[in-house]
Amino acid sequence: MRIALAQINPTVGDLPRNEKLMQDAIAAAKSAGAQAVVFPELSVTGYPPKDLLLKPQFIEDNKAVVERLAMHAQGIEAIVGYAEQNTNPVGRSLYNAAAVLRDGKVASRHFKTLLPTYDVFDESRYFEPGPDATRSDLVQLVGTKVGLSICEDLWNDERLITRRLYHQNPIADLDAAGADVMVNCSASPYVAGKHAFRLELLGSQAKQFGAPMVYVNQVGGNDELIFDGCSVVFDAKGNLIAQAKAFEEDLLIVDLDKAESNRIESVPQDLESIHKALILGLRDYVRKCGFKSVVLGLSGGIDSALVCALAVAALGKENVMGVAMPSRYSSDHSVSDAKALADNLGVTFYKVPIGPAHDCFEASLKDVFAGRASDLTEENMQARLRGNVLMSFSNKFGSLLLTTGNKSEVAVGYCTLYGDMCGGLAIISDVPKTTVWAL
Repeated sequence: MRIALAQINPTVGDLPRNEKLMQDAIAAAKSAGAQAVVFPELSVTGYPPKDLLLKPQFIEDNKAVVERLAMHAQGIEAIVGYAEQNTNPVGRSLYNAAAVLRDGKVASRHFKTLLPTYDVFDESRYFEPGPDATRSDLVQLVGTKVGLSICEDLWNDERLITRRLYHQNPIADLDAAGADVMVNCSASPYVAGKHAFRLELLGSQAKQFGAPMVYVNQVGGNDELIFDGCSVVFDAKGNLIAQAKAFEEDLLIVDLDKAESNRIESVPQDLESIHKALILGLRDYVRKCGFKSVVLGLSGGIDSALVCALAVAALGKENVMGVAMPSRYSSDHSVSDAKALADNLGVTFYKVPIGPAHDCFEASLKDVFAGRASDLTEENMQARLRGNVLMSFSNKFGSLLLTTGNKSEVAVGYCTLYGDMCGGLAIISDVPKTTVWAL
């Protein structure tokens, strides 16, 4: 079987754009001579669609996309992820589904069995678990018996998962039903170090069940989640025979019968992967939310310097504004360092002193605070004035304000509410201070 792994970057809720991405991937797969093309989990809606799934019209619209894709995919077989209604009178109203498209129509529909409800996942809120796999549930794909699973269905291997959350192993069920090839449509968020375990898990299951494993993952950022792609294929002996690019869209053409002809892209490790993930997450957040530029405060410190450098890498220097806002508590080098950073990166730089506003603020509270010593209150005033200045830049220029606090500071509350916590995206809020220095 010659199969295409369509590692696309969908936008949650943007059905027309997602449909166009899928149409283009289908056309490219046909041109490359693929017999089948497989898309990620919920590729029509984007993942995670969250409460959009509660809108009946959205569900109807997403099903209509599937029907149109079926017509578009004539000449090639396709597997697409979408949301399907549960017609049974009991249970959640939807399934997390994958449709097999053949000859201009939906040939079969298959439903996710294991629904994660932990960490960043909340699928039991929306979806009904699919039934146990039986022989009749196998997919006929290019004349091959395929066991089709969706994301979490893979993650219950009793040999590698220390504490299993589910009693059922859908992959074992598909093997018992007679699958010759396993295909998994996934939307697996990036976590540092996760891909290495993914490879171990997929390779182990391919070897255990003696069947090639085709794994197609979403790529891109959707709100707070980042997806790294890294779609892979293992042969029946558990050997990696193909791997897509990391942190970018890719169409990986794989010949299951000629492993030596397939492409294996290198995947960034450790610090490099974190760096690429942050850039991708920022770029997609800005683009998918309709912004074109960003603004941030430059203090002369390491956190704002890192955020500014990431912003330039993600968006280009012409789309980044840095603002220094000195006050009586600022050292001279904090302003000079901020200016040097802006010059080195080539970003637009503004200096907006907040001393006069700070004086005015204190004067207006002088009588109220009479007899009380100056303390953290006066220092926090400057942080909140800076927040006000930066939000004014954001409002006036239509730029997204980036917050610069790191995970260590946020965790212990070393930040000022309504001050340096102002912003639309806290890009390094999941990056500990030690990793900030490393980056």
